[in-house]
Amino acid sequence: MRLVLLGPPGAGKGTQAQRLATEFDVPHISTGDTFRANALAETPLGRKAKEYMSRGALVPDEIVVEMVLDRLQKSDTEKGFILDGFPRTRPQAEALDSLLVSDGHRLDAVVDLVIDDELVVRRLVGRRSCPGCGALYHLSWGPPLLEGKCDNCGATLVKRDDDDKPTVRRRLEIYHSDTEVLEAYYATTGQLVKVAGDAPEVEVTRRALEALRAHLG
Repeated sequence: MRLVLLGPPGAGKGTQAQRLATEFDVPHISTGDTFRANALAETPLGRKAKEYMSRGALVPDEIVVEMVLDRLQKSDTEKGFILDGFPRTRPQAEALDSLLVSDGHRLDAVVDLVIDDELVVRRLVGRRSCPGCGALYHLSWGPPLLEGKCDNCGATLVKRDDDDKPTVRRRLEIYHSDTEVLEAYYATTGQLVKVAGDAPEVEVTRRALEALRAHLG
């Protein structure tokens, strides 16, 4: 199974990618994780990407493409993969298609998680994480038992720097102006599968699997 997940920040792409990767027994490939792995290893591409990431800018297409396509050449992708965060632009999508065609493959589907902007804002502004054990919380939908403290290890919860309203809205603007063109691109190829993302994660996974079964026959 070879899938791409689309959707705005806060749509739950990472969570759904992990769940679908488990369902289909293929690796979940996150652009963010790939960037961080290269940055940590101090690869030439990692150093270049880090310059952009450190100031909150988008990493240029040529760096992103080279980094992700290198990851897709690893042996664990032979049965497929779930891509989360790539492609973000049409040139990236075309580069991915070219790689797959050269290997005799194509994407099985592109799952587009559809969610209202205002729900995205509420989701991201209210989320908190534990720096100690990595547990995730939400002030409205999944708060800790003790305000500001992790239920598991007692560490003080933190809020991501980019989870404030102005930044979230800017990220949504970037998504709508740059990434939504991919919907038209994949609709033209017949690979686009829209899934409503405004539900608990288990229900969204059920919807995605149902939509994929219908799409793939």
